[in-house]
Amino acid sequence: MDLLKSPLYSKYIKSNAKLVNFAGWEMPISFSGLIKEHESVRKSAGFFDISHMGVISLRGINPKEYIQKFFPTNLYSFSEGQGLYTLMLNEKGGIIDDLIIYDLGQQEGDISEIFLIVNASRYNIDFSWIKNNLNTNNISISNAKKDKVLFALQGKSSFKLFEEWIKSSISHIPYFGCEYKIFKNISTEEKIFFSKTGYTGENGLEIILSAKAANNLWDFLVSKNIEPCGLGARDTLRLEAGMHLYGQDLDETTTPYEAGLGWLVHLENNHEFFGRDSLEKQSRLGIKKKLVGLTIEGRAIGRKGCEVFKDGENIGKITSGSWSPTKQKAIAFAYIQNSYATLNNIVEILIRGKKFKGTITKRAFYKKDN
Repeated sequence: MDLLKSPLYSKYIKSNAKLVNFAGWEMPISFSGLIKEHESVRKSAGFFDISHMGVISLRGINPKEYIQKFFPTNLYSFSEGQGLYTLMLNEKGGIIDDLIIYDLGQQEGDISEIFLIVNASRYNIDFSWIKNNLNTNNISISNAKKDKVLFALQGKSSFKLFEEWIKSSISHIPYFGCEYKIFKNISTEEKIFFSKTGYTGENGLEIILSAKAANNLWDFLVSKNIEPCGLGARDTLRLEAGMHLYGQDLDETTTPYEAGLGWLVHLENNHEFFGRDSLEKQSRLGIKKKLVGLTIEGRAIGRKGCEVFKDGENIGKITSGSWSPTKQKAIAFAYIQNSYATLNNIVEILIRGKKFKGTITKRAFYKKDN
């Protein structure tokens, strides 16, 4: 089967990027090297093509009324021009996907629009789940990305660089805020979507724009000596920042409470949503496993599937692991038995037949300077 390609694919080739199959897309794992790309984002800025991700548009009069049942988070807790990180759950409370919802407000007359930016591997599943369970003709659902580019500009210099490119200020936009508008300096016809969000733990922007505009932005950033970055650096950056990766740290067998995302479950809101009964029960009875952070002594890296032990007993498995370029140590996430999930608990991780000492920590290993 042929792999899907981003509209920016020719840029990868010209930049000698190392390419991999990611969720059916041929995407760059690195350009100049993972460590260099990682550090460029931490120190100043870097940019990523994230066109493998999906964008679902929901349009109608008050679409939140119809889609609230898909999400455990109160959708009326955010308003036009804002985004919300949340989860889509199955009937057992398992996580179908983690995603960001954006409220674009009224676009034409009384018709409002919602964007969902979803994981690449889950796009078709998410789209079908919503379409098959909407049970209304009042809301239309469509692919809002089509042949457009999803572009992430991340790092402390990202806002200033974007403002220079569009020749307009974005200082009025709050964290997790968004706009969908024409920037005449870029195009007199094309609406560009951008949000102050990201997957690196730094200030940043995620942008949806045409291939032409994206090529323009790429060239502009390169002219400013900003590094293109691959999915390798994106993974180490998100892990340092304590952010989940669907398919490793989240799946349909894990619940928000187990994943440390219980704050997204608004049982007090009393709205009906898929998985509510299961989560009400789990909130009363407690959880048996919990996602924790781990630091590992030495230079051995605990990868997905490595087992975690306490006093000779197998208590869990690593889901994500890497060397942290910023902290200069091996870090990981692991699901372990909840009774052992206490901060600073000393455990052992089995890596290639040898046990290494580890310490349970909070999941966020890095926090940016404000």
